[in-house]
Amino acid sequence: MSSSDNASTLSNPLTSNKSQGGVQSLEIGLSILDVLIAYNEPMMLKAIAQEMQMHPAKSHRYLVSLIRKGYARQLDDGRYGLGERINALGQTSVDQNNILQRLTTVANDIKEALNCGVQIAKWFSEGPIIIQSVEPDSPISIITRIGSRMPLTTSATGQLFASYQPEAIIKPLVMAEWQGESATVSSAEILAKWLHFKQLQADVRTQGYATVTGDMLIGINAITIPVLLPKSANNKDGATEALVKDLPLDYAITIIGTSEQLPMSKQHEVADKVRAIAQRYQIA
Repeated sequence: MSSSDNASTLSNPLTSNKSQGGVQSLEIGLSILDVLIAYNEPMMLKAIAQEMQMHPAKSHRYLVSLIRKGYARQLDDGRYGLGERINALGQTSVDQNNILQRLTTVANDIKEALNCGVQIAKWFSEGPIIIQSVEPDSPISIITRIGSRMPLTTSATGQLFASYQPEAIIKPLVMAEWQGESATVSSAEILAKWLHFKQLQADVRTQGYATVTGDMLIGINAITIPVLLPKSANNKDGATEALVKDLPLDYAITIIGTSEQLPMSKQHEVADKVRAIAQRYQIA
């Protein structure tokens, strides 16, 4: 693939029509990055400037900023290439896709074993969000739709994440939930509820999973287990994989069913069965 073929597909922000508002300098910087990506080999400043239809001195200023942020680098011979940040972004995308594929496989196995609905949630700054779901073989749908934010105080998913995230992050979110439920909650009541919630967090961490019984939907129970992803670690024998059990938690799996499908009297057995399935895929 020739350099000219690659570059001809790029859009020049200096000549493109603008249909919406934006930050032109950012678009120019990203377009220079596009040039480096398209060529996929180190380039001289003159060549980059020519592709951008820009004076070399101006191109150089944008390249300096890209280098400072790790998106570009300058070789000893003066040419410019892609920086380590680009490789990291590519690997992150691959890792995230692999994780979701693995979790979806686990969710399907759990559904087949228990005939219950299964949800995968991921932690975001605003709280746990459902990113994948597997419907049970039942005419009644009990799955929360993808993209829904789960409450921290009344859902098994939320309670589990709340137990594995730092208090500085969780407490303001929990307080906001309670204040949203009632504007007349006194400070004494809030304190009492928080102390009770801290005990719940401790209990969840001790047993390793969270449960709710009809808190969100009458007659529907839920059990949530943490997803503990493998992490590369080095020891004296070389590279090995170790499960990440430290805070914070990124993913969780929730099993949802009726009181007949998911009786709380057998919650420990269910949690052990779910963990055994997850362990086969090295995520628990």
